[in-house]
Amino acid sequence: MDDEEISIKLTRDQALVLSDWLYQVMFQSDDLAGIVRERAVWSPIYAISGTLDTALTEIFRPDYASRLEASRERLHTQMYGETSESTAPFEDDSPSERPAIDRGLPG
Repeated sequence: MDDEEISIKLTRDQALVLSDWLYQVMFQSDDLAGIVRERAVWSPIYAISGTLDTALTEIFRPDYASRLEASRERLHTQMYGETSESTAPFEDDSPSERPAIDRGLPG
């Protein structure tokens, strides 16, 4: 068994958007098992989520929702050359409503 650690590099925008998506999947939808059926994958998912939550001070700021939206817009522009258009019909582009203790938003 190889326990050598690896590093993953993300931009701050990527990290913020990924952190929000992981939060929604893991704690809001309560359907991690339905989305990720292989339970062995949960270990790295939780590790990545915890690392992002520790590194991203933005998630605790009162302006979290506007920062998240700005990050999404920049990533959309970088990836697709445009903003405000989802590439997935089921994707919810609205900033998640998170408890103030978790993400700095009003509960």
